[in-house]
Amino acid sequence: MKRLYPEQPLVGVGAVIICKGQILFEKRKNDPGRGKWSVPGGLVELGEKCGQAVVREVKEETGLTVEKPEHIDVVDNIERDENGRVKYHFVIVDYFVKFKGGKLGASSDAAELRWVSLEDVKEYALTRTFREFYKRNCKKLAALESCP
Repeated sequence: MKRLYPEQPLVGVGAVIICKGQILFEKRKNDPGRGKWSVPGGLVELGEKCGQAVVREVKEETGLTVEKPEHIDVVDNIERDENGRVKYHFVIVDYFVKFKGGKLGASSDAAELRWVSLEDVKEYALTRTFREFYKRNCKKLAALESCP
């Protein structure tokens, strides 16, 4: 499955984890969006449902166990090169998830993990797709709580 110059769109998932007014951000270690902040996530594997993928990706990237994924939104990430060819094409399904347990720690895919106040989200260098997602969903996010 080629991420760079793919032959078809790739399906990804993103996990929105909010505890006490703070959202868990991941600083991207790889392109697209290297060095920018977004939510943990990754690609759906063959034979895997999107809800299963978001639970797996959170565990792999953050060390946290989550459950009960609830669909929030879908974001398209299409980037073209200087010749107009599609360099990246991801369809990202974002889910709100409930925190179940685990110890927070960044994996090899994440440069850094950080809890960020929802009030401070706009101050971060966000990926374009997460910025679009946040603009559409900021009021909804303020009402969500992942932690017991």
